[in-house]
Amino acid sequence: MTKTCPKGNKAIITYIVFLLAIPMTLLCGCDTGASAPNKNALEVQAGLIIQQALADGSPQVRANAIEVAAGTNERQFMPAIQRLLRDDFVPVRFAAAVAIGDTRYKAAKNDVAQLLKDSDENIRLAAGYATYKLGAARGLEPIRKSITSQDQRARANAAFLLGKTDDKKVLPLLYEAIRDETSDDRVRLNSVEAIARLGDEQIYQKLWAMLISVYADDRVCGIRAMGALGTTQAKDSLLTMLKDNLPEVRLVAAEQLGGLGDTAGEKDVLDALTQGISAAQDQEGRERIQTLAALAIGQIRTPALKKFLPELLKNESHFVRLAAANAVFKSAAGDNIGR
Repeated sequence: MTKTCPKGNKAIITYIVFLLAIPMTLLCGCDTGASAPNKNALEVQAGLIIQQALADGSPQVRANAIEVAAGTNERQFMPAIQRLLRDDFVPVRFAAAVAIGDTRYKAAKNDVAQLLKDSDENIRLAAGYATYKLGAARGLEPIRKSITSQDQRARANAAFLLGKTDDKKVLPLLYEAIRDETSDDRVRLNSVEAIARLGDEQIYQKLWAMLISVYADDRVCGIRAMGALGTTQAKDSLLTMLKDNLPEVRLVAAEQLGGLGDTAGEKDVLDALTQGISAAQDQEGRERIQTLAALAIGQIRTPALKKFLPELLKNESHFVRLAAANAVFKSAAGDNIGR
């Protein structure tokens, strides 16, 4: 559940748990299902994939589906997300509460308020964030306090949520969390990315150091944070990561560049889908490449890449299908004209 990049060269694998760093917008008043107007066949198919994943037996699939659904700008998924506020599994309730906050879904206001009394500190944090986004400033206070919690997971989640508040007054708390010797890697990495998301350019040198790390997990975390920072200097740094020796790292860089309106990573995604999959030595490697490629398509959105979406929507992997569904809805917003 903790939103972070783990140590030990496993961030590329765990990146499949999407952790999308794109701000979620207010929901439109779209109709549901195949009868909704102006929806093409791919959007209908993608919507069904998300609906099914929200009801899947796997908590990880449900949590991923929540993040994808909330980012589609489609009201049809929100009742299901609201119901998942009562899910038995903490990561699912956490994701649902964050999604309610990100989308400012007022219909769930009372349900979120109930979670402020949840026995799990992490759920209370997510509920506080949702409350804050729904207009109650008091919701931010428990998150500010938990950045110094004795529970490292709660501290890491507090850092993650503070980065989503758009409140630069929390920057001193995040810098202190980085300096604090009692903070573990989860707390520090989430604090670094949160600072980047809040637009503080002073964090750039620390992000650059992550990009040149020998560890792939550090590079992935640095790439995501550079994408969140979004400055011209950050974008130039991301371009250098398209030369990384690992295709998975290149795909994450291509995705982040796409989010900044740059299609320079298009060739890397094409290569991954046409050559990288067959070169992968195992099923896990193929699934990882397809998932990351689909996420990148959702940001780059060029016609040459979108033609892969119909096949990716049929993939046997839940994670690949969800990433492709995410790309379908983002592509509906139009092509990325890029550079």
